[in-house]
Amino acid sequence: MSYPFREIETKWQQIWEQNQSYKTPQPSQRPKSYVLEMFPYPSGKLHMGHVRNYAIGDAIARLKRLQGYDVLHPMGWDAFGLPAENAAIQGGVCPEKWTLENIQEMKKQFKMLSISFDWGHELATCLPDYYGQEQKFFLEFYKRGIAYRRESWVNWDPVDHCVLANEQVISGRGWRSGAIVEKRKLMQWSLKITDYAQELLDDLATLTGWPEKVVKMQENWIGRSEGALINFEIEGHPDALSVFTTRPETLFGAAFCAIAPTHPIADKLAQADSKLLTFIEECQRTPTTEEALSTVEKQGYDTGLKVKHPFIEGATLPVYVANFVLMDYGTGAIFACPAHDERDFDFAQKYNLPIRYVVRPLGEAVEVSGVYTGPGVMVNSGFLDGLDVLSARKRAIEELEALGIGQRQITFRLRDWSVSRQRYWGCPIPIIYCDECGIVPVPEKDLPVKLPMDVTFDQTGNPLEYHPTWKHTTCPSCSAKATRETDTLDTFFESSWYFLRFCDPHAEAPINKEAVEHWMQVDAYIGGIEHAVLHLLYSRFFTKALRDCGYISLNEPFKNLLTQGMVCHNSFKSSDGQWLFPHEVTKLSENQYISTKDGQPVMVGRAEKMSKSKKNVVDPKEMIDTYGVDAVRLFVMSDTPPEKDFEWSDEGLEGAWRYLNRLWRVLQTVAENKDRPGQAEASLALRKVAHQTIEKFAQGYERNGFNKVIAFARELTRSLEEACQEATVTGEALMETAKILIMGLNPLIPHLTSEMWEQINNSSNILEAAWPVADPKLATKSEVTIAVQVNGKMRGSFQTAVDSDQESLLHQAKALVTVQRELEGKSIRKTIVVPNRIVNIVV
Repeated sequence: MSYPFREIETKWQQIWEQNQSYKTPQPSQRPKSYVLEMFPYPSGKLHMGHVRNYAIGDAIARLKRLQGYDVLHPMGWDAFGLPAENAAIQGGVCPEKWTLENIQEMKKQFKMLSISFDWGHELATCLPDYYGQEQKFFLEFYKRGIAYRRESWVNWDPVDHCVLANEQVISGRGWRSGAIVEKRKLMQWSLKITDYAQELLDDLATLTGWPEKVVKMQENWIGRSEGALINFEIEGHPDALSVFTTRPETLFGAAFCAIAPTHPIADKLAQADSKLLTFIEECQRTPTTEEALSTVEKQGYDTGLKVKHPFIEGATLPVYVANFVLMDYGTGAIFACPAHDERDFDFAQKYNLPIRYVVRPLGEAVEVSGVYTGPGVMVNSGFLDGLDVLSARKRAIEELEALGIGQRQITFRLRDWSVSRQRYWGCPIPIIYCDECGIVPVPEKDLPVKLPMDVTFDQTGNPLEYHPTWKHTTCPSCSAKATRETDTLDTFFESSWYFLRFCDPHAEAPINKEAVEHWMQVDAYIGGIEHAVLHLLYSRFFTKALRDCGYISLNEPFKNLLTQGMVCHNSFKSSDGQWLFPHEVTKLSENQYISTKDGQPVMVGRAEKMSKSKKNVVDPKEMIDTYGVDAVRLFVMSDTPPEKDFEWSDEGLEGAWRYLNRLWRVLQTVAENKDRPGQAEASLALRKVAHQTIEKFAQGYERNGFNKVIAFARELTRSLEEACQEATVTGEALMETAKILIMGLNPLIPHLTSEMWEQINNSSNILEAAWPVADPKLATKSEVTIAVQVNGKMRGSFQTAVDSDQESLLHQAKALVTVQRELEGKSIRKTIVVPNRIVNIVV
């Protein structure tokens, strides 16, 4: 009896769509649950990573509906970005047309997966009814000083021809293009995320539903540092060199100062020094992230400048331009104490600079060699000698303040977010430039500022810049000729507030405050760990900024965060080194694969993230056509916790398919025997297992342990299968157990379970049913399994009554033959008894 998945899946997909089964209900007295997966870029085709991500979110949304919640489960499209422009360049197609066609194609695929989205709440960020709304609050940000324009050094992607935020530079390369990022000075629009640095840091403590590693990543990125700002007097110059340091107590060990290649002083000196200019240009072509600079060879250029030592009369320090100093941290300048910093030590050795130890480890009679960064006592440090490091730090700051050359200061690694992007396919920044009036906001009555559809891509750079008419306008203030801002907003701008718009995507205002008050926070937010810093940090900042602008009264957007792992697959290479798709490879044995094209041996790589470049991808549609939606959904959530990477295998999918067929047959058998007479006592064991499984299901779902829920369901299926073969088990008990099994699996495999619920419940709809509640009398276990160890090694187990006393447990453990064998001729040194769990005997 094979499960007819095509017929059943088609039937239920039509029913759900006709009945609008997933329409968001109006606010009521019922509890609410806002379930949201990070919305996708409309590339035109779903991959297995999408399937896993949205199947996880769908399981949570379906569960909450069954548990009596009003559920908001919306869907939309993160639709601006460079891929659409690249498609326009390569294929000569309008980015809007390409994007909207991709949206329609992916929408069909999502419906094929039966993800329970409310399509009535759909939005696309590339449409004016969305980006026109964000133009309104961009102007509010500008009015309040949150958005501002200035000339600054930026990360420039030479391939994508646009600016990147620091968070978009990965190991010195553009996060999309992979090109080595350069430094350029441009006029940029930025958002003052730094004004919120402390609040962003403090509120991490409230995110108890977030993975600890994500919280730590944000904490490190915000990077709060306490120390001192020191103004070093430059010999022969009226200006001072400002340096922020977290280690002012090591000033007596200072050997040099260094400034970033983009520091204003370096820029000024380079105008008269061609060698310095060449050095700076070389620095700007190398990776500029802290991670990349930690491994790059340290390079410096002696400027000839010297600064006066703040504590040592007559002493001076040379000033270098150094490739490892970042303008984005502190003041863009450092003082270096080589004896107590690895980076400074390497530089000092290379340029023959003095290395003076000023911290001696506790208990050591002599000074150390190499680099010492631990605690200790100050030495060779004048008035600081004898103090511990922390006391010396405090004393050094007091002295700097007394001398009027420094002060205590807190600084952050976080820098303001540059949102200007030199591209066409993005939200136009609603600003006009007038020679007379300067910067003029576009009046709200003239919003949205729409993108022109007749752009061309026959030149490099931003098509809006060389469009013949679009950028030319008149000043709203004086009616003189003026030009529009041709930069568009970073696409992270759109994804930093879409979850608020989802609460009412058709509202006339950018945000329906009443709807947000009802639905927010997002109760379950699902997406990849790669968004831990960029998207999640920006979204938190936007929430706080929009709160301060009066749009909402919310502090944090996401209550619970689930970062799902990647879907992985082995990669394959032919004998001539070409990547092969999995369907182009045949497995002969555990370690032998051949190409289906020529029969030649195939090299098998490790399982890694599915990617088009390595061809280790599996087409979801092909799998669904062969096995059905439920089988694919079941498999991607069956073996691995959702936060872990998941390894795809054809054998695993086959196993999921076999289980669905087994489940189908068992439930059909129950339906045939639902009126079978029997004995209540003979049915009791099955009913106990069923009600205990209700509690297991609840615990599994509460922890997002979908793999455990599936394991519990398999166990209950086995018990139900065995009970069907026992004539003394009543049809009523079979039906009760089947309903519990169906309900427990419905969030994961909705088609088969909906069909069987209808068959055994006289055509009723499972969406109208209530989540089962365990009978305490039946769910309470009367016996438990006790594991027995000898010297920590497993030696057996036994069944006993729940809450048996320790003496009884120890007696039963010693009675086991395997344990007696271990104890023979030995004396017992200690016994460890954990009631209801384990007995460990130490001999």
